[in-house]
Amino acid sequence: MVQKIGVLGAGQMGSGIAHVFALKGFEVTLYDIAAPQLEKALGSIGQNLERQAKKGAISQGQVAETLQRISTTRDFPALADSDFCVEAVTENEALKLEIFSRLDSVVQPDAILASNTSSIPITKIASATGRLEQVIGMHFMNPVPVMTLVEVIRGHATSDATFAVTRELVAKLDKELALSQDYPGFIVNRVLIPMLNEAIFALYEGVASAEDIDRGMKLGTNQPMGPLTLADFIGLDTVLAIANVLYDGFKDPKYRPCPLLVKMVNAGYLGRKSGRGFFSY
Repeated sequence: MVQKIGVLGAGQMGSGIAHVFALKGFEVTLYDIAAPQLEKALGSIGQNLERQAKKGAISQGQVAETLQRISTTRDFPALADSDFCVEAVTENEALKLEIFSRLDSVVQPDAILASNTSSIPITKIASATGRLEQVIGMHFMNPVPVMTLVEVIRGHATSDATFAVTRELVAKLDKELALSQDYPGFIVNRVLIPMLNEAIFALYEGVASAEDIDRGMKLGTNQPMGPLTLADFIGLDTVLAIANVLYDGFKDPKYRPCPLLVKMVNAGYLGRKSGRGFFSY
């Protein structure tokens, strides 16, 4: 039975994942290499819990109880007694492979290792371990406490038992599961990233202004956020990384990243997190 959750990476996704597991009664160990990031994550989780309490979604007592169930660490071996680990570091294949190799050597043999990757093949990630059957993709949507979808990806060797445990966890978090096979981009980003990239091409080719592209898609297709605003929200570096995974994985020119996207990332215009992308923040 899964009781202890290890979360690796205390960024926006990792802190959100720690939040939802702790809120549902799991003991969470949140790992990051940087102490300031761990402190920032706890502050963010606390603020988000307070926001939920003010809306009446949870009680005030649950705020303190949830925070008490989260411990932070910079010590990798502190993850050793985790029953289920979720990796949520940056979308960098080499880094993920290194982390899964280390996890495999540290956590108990029957523990399941999950990745929150948005595009990197789970089978490739599992290859860094000696427990291919116990590795699975568990892709949460941002912001994690708000979005109900969890995209679950079975690697080539992922066992039925591993999938069953993961499916049960998704249900306990009151999330909805969408099951994907292990192909680049899975479901959501396989569809989403080409749309964002095409919006960037439309801007690059002078079809319309950024404002009109977003207005057209918001009002014309009833999307809550225009594609260029959404790209800024995700982070243009992340959009480019996923586009490259699709392009490299399928070798199909329809997935080629727009030159404007590449140039903006090289210039450090990454969207909201840098204060400037297609729009200024």
